[in-house]
Amino acid sequence: MHSHTAHIDGFHYGWINPVLSYLVAFTGAALGLRCTVRALSLPPRRRLGWLLLAAVEFGCGIWTMHFLAMMGFAVTGSAIVYSVPKTLASLALAIVVVGAGILYVGYRPRGWTTLLIGGTATGCGVAAMHYLGMAAMQVQGQVSYDTVIVIASIGIAVFAATAALWMTLNVTGFVASMIASLIAGVAVTAMHYTGMAAVSVRLDAATHGDGLPASEFIIPLAVAIMVVISVGGFVLTLSPNDTLTQAGVFAPAKARTTAGATAGATAATTAARAASRTGTHTGPRTGPAER
Repeated sequence: MHSHTAHIDGFHYGWINPVLSYLVAFTGAALGLRCTVRALSLPPRRRLGWLLLAAVEFGCGIWTMHFLAMMGFAVTGSAIVYSVPKTLASLALAIVVVGAGILYVGYRPRGWTTLLIGGTATGCGVAAMHYLGMAAMQVQGQVSYDTVIVIASIGIAVFAATAALWMTLNVTGFVASMIASLIAGVAVTAMHYTGMAAVSVRLDAATHGDGLPASEFIIPLAVAIMVVISVGGFVLTLSPNDTLTQAGVFAPAKARTTAGATAGATAATTAARAASRTGTHTGPRTGPAER
């Protein structure tokens, strides 16, 4: 085959892939950031579970977003297959690196240093997942990247991740979390399509390698990960707010009963003391009999 530069189409199916990708990125970010907010409302020793769940939600969300968008990526003159080990490694990398940023923010004192380090780690995790996922893509030719556009895509991811974490740390209401999630969704989606703009493919006689087509591997895995994201959402929705639990709203019935009995005993003791000070006796009289 004569070597030549292939035409690349990042929107092969129109806007359906970008829209679905953004919705998945937004959902993963929303659940991840809400888990982070929940964790920050607790003492440090009780945060780990929520922070790990946040890492899973966020990591799975950006991974699924990436490969949903890749379903709309086409190279004229070549089929596309994916290396299974590299694809799975990109998923693990997304969860681990994004999780490192979230855990750092979750346990360090709040401040600009913490925010910048956590945002940089999270943004770099998004970028690393993207480019490792791209390395998993195999075409009948050589893939190359425009260095300037790659750097720009990483900058977009870091900036938007930092902004989303800032909102999570400083404005903890539901509306603020949704706005932060919108920003994070934009970050992941914009970073992906900016990174894809850096790609060029030069076709030659090279073989695809031992990868699998998306229909045989990526799509079933993405469906399974969406189930994981949904389970995390159910956990977040159905678990009582720990802050309310600490305030007694969701206290166990036995604890409420004990508290009520204690309050009653305290009230009776207070009344008896008041009666003794005023000379009033509330019990039956036992004075001397009348003569």
